Amino acid sequence: MRLQALAAALLVAACASAPASSEAQTAPVPSMGEILEQSPASDWRAVDPENTIYMDLPTGRVIIELAPEYASNHAANIRALARAHYWDGAAIVRSQDNYVVQWGRDEGDTTAYGEAQRSLQPEFDRPRSGVEITRLQDPDSYAREVGFASGFPVAGQNGRTWLAHCYGMVGAGRGDTADSGSGAELYVVIGQAPRHLDRNVTLVGRVLQGIELLSVMPRGTGPLGFYETPEERTIIRSVRLASELPESERVNLQTLRTDSATFRTLTESRRTRRDPWFLEPTGRINVCNVPLPVRVAP
Repeated sequence: MRLQALAAALLVAACASAPASSEAQTAPVPSMGEILEQSPASDWRAVDPENTIYMDLPTGRVIIELAPEYASNHAANIRALARAHYWDGAAIVRSQDNYVVQWGRDEGDTTAYGEAQRSLQPEFDRPRSGVEITRLQDPDSYAREVGFASGFPVAGQNGRTWLAHCYGMVGAGRGDTADSGSGAELYVVIGQAPRHLDRNVTLVGRVLQGIELLSVMPRGTGPLGFYETPEERTIIRSVRLASELPESERVNLQTLRTDSATFRTLTESRRTRRDPWFLEPTGRINVCNVPLPVRVAP
């Protein structure tokens, strides 16, 4: 079945007036896997090695894609820190239930920053002009516009746009002042989307692979989930830019283009959820509930 036929089946299913628990639906409902299987190669994009961070833990590798369109200075600083091997031997310092996992070094640590800066002006948002957004028509509690740009969940209003705090998004920790972050201290969202943090922290990218290695970290026993003893921490073996490694040591990942026909079909399938298990489909979806597929290149 071609992608157009899948989209047509979704439309028929969404318009069906009978509840899913009564008569059989008039058209088969494609699964997410079927939609992706039928996607053309042009609906996927290769992840740029210069914007890809590999964080190696004792349990495996976490792969992060940076978002320079939204946080160009922070992305450049994170690249510089990775080249300086700043995070080698650093640690996971915090795991707060239903919130975030955070990593970095202790305050006062003298590890060299290399060519990176120790503080940056915030990049909480950017001008809306020049950004192509695949917009969701569903209402949102935090912004007038939500959708996706270059593979990331975004929101916006009043001529500005910003990255949204969805599961798997990575942010730069800061202190009480807006310019107190540099990207040397990072966190990832592991719980229900804390959208109240939008435009209060600079988001720098998202985890493409290995989020399960972070989300299962033992919860910290101290305030805000910080670990209270060195023994509780997980040591980071290394953090490298993918572009620093030989091609034979890279993971050749692709992400589904969020401006593609496949992504629009996928979004509609998740909004209607007319597959047999769902007795009461909602007919709407939240920006943080739309999947952003990643695959190893065929």
